[in-house]
Amino acid sequence: MNHIQGRPEGAGRKIGIVYARWNELAVRPLLEGALDELRRHGDPEVVVVEVPGSWEAPPAATALVEAGVDAVIALGCILQGATPHAAQLAATVSSSLMALQSATGVPVSWGILTPETQEQALERAGMKVGNKGREAALAALEMVEVLTRARMGFGEPSEE
Repeated sequence: MNHIQGRPEGAGRKIGIVYARWNELAVRPLLEGALDELRRHGDPEVVVVEVPGSWEAPPAATALVEAGVDAVIALGCILQGATPHAAQLAATVSSSLMALQSATGVPVSWGILTPETQEQALERAGMKVGNKGREAALAALEMVEVLTRARMGFGEPSEE
């Protein structure tokens, strides 16, 4: 039996980042964390596309895929509010990004926060519970290798 698993390796890769600047206080640290993690894991070629908000992330991610990136990291923050608007926005953006990666085979890593409060957003941007931008960068790099190896039809032998 073969076991396919990836490692976060960026050398020689092209990575696109969609940076949704709405709620920039929380999103800027996500970008900084993602860029730092990419540098630490092989320093791939990176292009950052800045958009007004998370609603605009899917078409920007699509443009990056069409430009030939190996993976996209979507970064943003959708604060929940008193109306269902934020939940609808998050669901639509999530579905659009999932459809993009499913249709193209190019991984799109989710680094869009959906906290209830600004405090929770800042916690997830590196203040208390890690940096979700860093995590999204690692996931993107790992998925590039996983999908590359899966397409080749082999992995590393398992002891099972």
